Amino acid sequence: MESGVVKVKRALIGMLAETSIHPGAESNTGVVDLPVAREAATGYPLIPGSSMKGTLRTTAKELLGNAETEQIFGKIDNAGQVAITDARLLLLPIRSLTGHYRWVTCPYLIQRLQRDLALAGISVNLDVETPADNQAFTATNGVLHLEELMLQGKARPELIESLACLIKPLILHKFVAEELVHQLTIVSNDRMKYFASYCLPVRARNVLNKKTKTSENLWYEESLPPDTLLYTLLLHRPDIKGDLSKPLSIFTETPYLQVGGNETMGQGWCAISVYEEGGK
Repeated sequence: MESGVVKVKRALIGMLAETSIHPGAESNTGVVDLPVAREAATGYPLIPGSSMKGTLRTTAKELLGNAETEQIFGKIDNAGQVAITDARLLLLPIRSLTGHYRWVTCPYLIQRLQRDLALAGISVNLDVETPADNQAFTATNGVLHLEELMLQGKARPELIESLACLIKPLILHKFVAEELVHQLTIVSNDRMKYFASYCLPVRARNVLNKKTKTSENLWYEESLPPDTLLYTLLLHRPDIKGDLSKPLSIFTETPYLQVGGNETMGQGWCAISVYEEGGK
């Protein structure tokens, strides 16, 4: 290894939704015909690791060629060099009736981020107090109307600033990251579960008969809204020589990725930011 060159074996990748994302579920259990994929235990939206691997493989093939792509991501009868986790939710944009939208998260998601950062080789120790169900921690005091809920905003400027500094490396656009401290809102785990379960956009879609223009197929489709922040882990297998330099190089010139369905409708585009060992 060349002197001064650090081989990155583990990286955490931030994914800021630039458009709506529809990571489809295998089945539906409610009134929404095409819901988003969710974690079985928590119910939080996610993008399955299989979808992440597929879209990374497609992007890598265009930039690196078939041979290198198969070496990195494997093929039918041979595993690749890297493992890719599900893309997990961190911040959900929620409509505010008293101002600009809020980026909402909760203690559980913040704690899980710290565990995933530790897996990526980044040590963080941020203690997060849990707000009451009728409270929200923000940079300033004041009543918040989030969707149909009214919460009492309690000022925790030091906590919000520390959390914003922790999250900023996951956001590609600097001007967006700088606004984070003003919009970041921490709610209780139960309130976050409510927002993630019942406050995602649901769109009605229709197929019309070409001649009569009457409906032939009406369905409802759930999606993650623009400005949702997720992240995934890219891990180089310890039993194989090499590092993540090649997989990460696909984001060097074009730090964008298309994931999920409805690609021809412009959905699924994310801005990618790599949060590597030792920081960004």
